[in-house]
Amino acid sequence: MTRIETNSDFVTLINLFTVDHSKQKILVDMLIEATEQIMKKQEDFISANIHRSLIRTAVVNYSLWNRKDVFGKMLNNLQAQIYIIHMNDILNIAGSDGRLHEVVFTE
Repeated sequence: MTRIETNSDFVTLINLFTVDHSKQKILVDMLIEATEQIMKKQEDFISANIHRSLIRTAVVNYSLWNRKDVFGKMLNNLQAQIYIIHMNDILNIAGSDGRLHEVVFTE
């Protein structure tokens, strides 16, 4: 379950994908598959949330991890290498801007 808290060691990956409206559903399905098959099995994974824009030209993947240092560690994991290959397939249909964030305020 997603938890949004300040003053924690959580790190959030927010990845904005831009996509042609005709491929938005394909992108969403690919992200769900990658999450269910690979990412949720990774150490310190907490949750992922996938949002699609109503005008069908963007998708946001918001994933929460337990520790700030875990994301780089995860990318070196053999199982996660499959995700990287899957990510290349995703990037063939969508542009991506992903960055790590920490929560500084909630209301």
